[in-house]
Amino acid sequence: MRSLFWRILASFWLAIALVAGLSILLGHMLNQDAWILSRHPGISNLAQQWTERYETQGADAAQDFLERRKRRYHIDVQVLNESGDPLVRGTFPRRAAAWEARQHPGQDTLPWRRLTVEYTSPKTADTYLLIYRIPHPELDAWHRQSLIWPLSALGIALVVLTLFSLLVTLSITRPLSRLRVAVHDLGQTTYQQNSLARLASRRDEFGVLATDFNRMGARLQSLISSQRQLLRDVSHELRSPLARLRIALALAERASPEAREKLWPRLTRECDRLESLISEILTLARVDADQASAEHVELNALLNNLQKDASLSAPEQPVQLNAEPGLALSGWPTMIERAVDNLLRNAQRFNPPGQPIELTAQREGEHITLSVRDHGPGAAEEHLAQLGEPFFRAPGQTAAGHGLGLAIARRAAERHGGRLTLANHPDGGFIAALELPLTPDGNL
Repeated sequence: MRSLFWRILASFWLAIALVAGLSILLGHMLNQDAWILSRHPGISNLAQQWTERYETQGADAAQDFLERRKRRYHIDVQVLNESGDPLVRGTFPRRAAAWEARQHPGQDTLPWRRLTVEYTSPKTADTYLLIYRIPHPELDAWHRQSLIWPLSALGIALVVLTLFSLLVTLSITRPLSRLRVAVHDLGQTTYQQNSLARLASRRDEFGVLATDFNRMGARLQSLISSQRQLLRDVSHELRSPLARLRIALALAERASPEAREKLWPRLTRECDRLESLISEILTLARVDADQASAEHVELNALLNNLQKDASLSAPEQPVQLNAEPGLALSGWPTMIERAVDNLLRNAQRFNPPGQPIELTAQREGEHITLSVRDHGPGAAEEHLAQLGEPFFRAPGQTAAGHGLGLAIARRAAERHGGRLTLANHPDGGFIAALELPLTPDGNL
């Protein structure tokens, strides 16, 4: 992952390094004597070169060397020994030296800049004192020329820092702008996952954030759509029992006392149906609304209890439990119990009497599969994809339940990060399987 943290850190580190380098450079420039002595082409190596000529060729050659330097760079030079006596005549007139001695020691009032340097010969170990006098016009011209490359370096550094700052700023503000637009669209329920597709392909923190935001947006859009669909389906499903209650009440108002007594069981039955429908709707809503933390679930004990309850409710349809020992996972036991119980009740509706219902539990890799198989007629292939949707009932099965049992089981599986698969068994009957991961991912 190309971390955004390291990019920002590298940019600021580079800026600090450039500023530090320029500060050191400017600090050297402020030390004018050292800067001139080391950088001015007329005196940078003059002491060494003059000493070599003086010691190898004599005083006349050394004097000639100074005169040629003066003609080229307009710099006057005096050379003294350790006792302060001149070794050569030099290029600085004695009258100018006397006039300089009568002036104030400060150099600001002199028409030249005076610099001194001591040089020790590596051959003879003699020490020479060289006095340089550079006219101010010559020094100013050299300063202007010598400052070209530091100023150029400063300009280049500023351009580089500006580009880096611009890149860092754009790398932060552009993704934030895209996320802001995505948040706005999400609030307006017009969010599209491909709006952050390019951002999600990045391999840094913004890419991870965009991927998580896409998952959140898809989940929210799915919840909003499912809630709207559920509201429409609930409104439609509640009309039928309410209409039957209205008819029964109207008949009861006009009926004789004997006929009214016969209508009471019908009213009670319709109230029970309505209560059962509302209970299943609330159960379906709780699966999505439950925000409790996952806990350790012992599946063997849970499945044993479900087997006993199913056998009591339908003794003519025994439940055969085939479960591996020691099955356990992290999840919500109430949801799992409710999901498997709905699968068993659905199987009991279509399983013929005398035929067993097979409840199987086994571990497959990082998942645990809980399957319920009946020996009924199964479902038409064209309806398998719709089974599990709220209030969907296959043709010919409209009297069997409200179409919420499989929907509750599917929502419970998705809440755990798993899935519900529905299929016709190859040997006949219908099989519903819950695939649950050992640890829920928490995104569903």
